[in-house]
Parts: sequence; C-alpha cells; structure tokens
Amino acid sequence: MTKPSQVDLVGVGLNAIDTLIPVPHFPARGSKVEIRSATILPGGQVATAVMACQQWGLRTRYVGKIGDDAAAALHRAEFARVGVEAHLLVAPACSSQQAFILVDDSGERTVLWKRDERLTLRPEELQRDWILNSRALHVDGHDTAAAAQAAAWARAAGIPAIADLDELYPGVEALLENVDHLITCRNIPAKLTSQDNLQKSLPEIHCRYGCRLTAATLGQDGVLAWDGKQFHYASAFQIEAVDTTGAGDLFHAGFIYALLQGWPLQRQLDFACAAAALNCTAVGARGAIHPVAQIEHLMSTGPRHPAAFEIPRSG
Repeated sequence: MTKPSQVDLVGVGLNAIDTLIPVPHFPARGSKVEIRSATILPGGQVATAVMACQQWGLRTRYVGKIGDDAAAALHRAEFARVGVEAHLLVAPACSSQQAFILVDDSGERTVLWKRDERLTLRPEELQRDWILNSRALHVDGHDTAAAAQAAAWARAAGIPAIADLDELYPGVEALLENVDHLITCRNIPAKLTSQDNLQKSLPEIHCRYGCRLTAATLGQDGVLAWDGKQFHYASAFQIEAVDTTGAGDLFHAGFIYALLQGWPLQRQLDFACAAAALNCTAVGARGAIHPVAQIEHLMSTGPRHPAAFEIPRSG
C-alpha cells in the first residue's frame, strides 16, 4: 500500500448536501410560507472546514462516508475541484447525508437533517497513516468511535487534534481525552459540567480532559477561550448576515489555519471570527470562503459587536 502524502490538515467527520431555502420568517405551526428559492449546495462540519483550509493554501485530506447517489458525485467533484485529497468510503444502496435549511431574513437558519445509520464511519475503516501523515487533525465527534481512534493516534504521534462539538454523542469522553483544542458551541460546556457559567465550565473541562485549550463560540457574542492560565476573548465582527449556515465550520477552519501559522492565540481567535463573519455574507455553508487577505482586512478595519466579556486582550 502506498504511503499517504504529508498534508497540513486531515479531517475526519461529517459531509452533507444542504438544500438552502430562504423564507421571510420561520413558519408558524400550521401556516403556509412562500419560499423564494431552493439551492442545493455541499456542506458538513469537517468537510467544509477542510475545503476552506485548502482554499487558503494548506494541503488537506478528508476522510468520511457517503452514499452511492448523485449527492456523492457532487462531493467527489467539489473535493477534486479544490484539490482536497478525499478518502470517501461508500455505503452501498444508501443516500448521502442531507439537510434542509430554512434561512430567514435575519440570516438565522433552522436545520432539518437526516443521516442513515449505514453512513457511520467505523474505527476499523480508518487507516492510521491517513492521520499520522499530517500536522493537525480535525474531528466533529459525530461518529464518535472513529473520531476517538483518530484522536488517539494523533495524540500518540504528537499531532494536535481540534474538535468541533455541537452535540454530546455517546462515548464522547473517550474522544475528549485526546483532544488538544476543544471548541464547542455555546451550550456544550454546561452539558459537560452542569455549570452554566462559561468562566467556570471552560476551566473545569480543561482540567478534566487535559486539553490545551477549551473554548465556546457564541454567535454575535464572539468566542471565549481558556488556555489553562487565563481567558482570551474575541468579539464578533458586524456584517450584513445573509445566511449563518457554516459560520461555526469557518470559525474552526480559521482557527486551524491560524494555529498552523504559529500565530498568537488572540490572533487565532480574531482570524477565526473574521472568517466566520465573512462566510455569513452569502448563502450556504461554503458560500463566502474569502481569501486570507480579505479576512485580515476585516480583522484590521471591521466594526465589532459589543464585547460580552471584559477580559484584557493578550498579544
């Protein structure tokens, strides 16, 4: 078997085909709402983050499972178009993951999704060299056992693992024990600790699992992170939001890109916030993956939302 090439980032996790449906407002129960369009676009947490990093000049590899339908062909074509080394395992006679996403006039989205159990990526389907021949690993934890195996291989090899958690999946503790940079959505720290105060829950998670960094993304309130010694905070950038789909995926992509550049943590968080904000200016999870120069321009000139936390900014 040929040894995989060395890449900067390997992603193990979800892909999806999103049907974006703009609506003037979220439908009330029993109502009828006229839709403006229905656009089919590729998405998925890890797949989108990997695509963004590839477009920013990193060498990337993606590992995930697809069905044997037209959606699978679209995934293959998109990875090939951008140059991602994609290892797409196929579940026969199965549909790929799909989502229907309602986007209202404020840009907020509501996601309806379906994923066949046959799309579950299993640990035995992973190749160790896919993980070891990389500088960083990104997982979303959905297929928890496979993500945990990948993270264990990465930890043993000294490769940093970044996790994007928006749900607590069964067995997630085995994954968290080998995660270096845990960046969750707002409500996950409370679910892990039964502690609503982020300034208490993030340090508790950091101590419990031995992470290098624990953080929570907070939408318009930015991101709060704990590095084991102090908190770091970045407020979100003000933009005209068209669609918030993929904002978290682009935040993680931005964080990973900045991490691999060796930038200070504060700059990592600022870059990630700017990348996420810009992506909200167009429709779809990958609707506005802007070049690095444009992201840095927003970092230096863009207005920000009011700070949700009063924490001294570090270098």
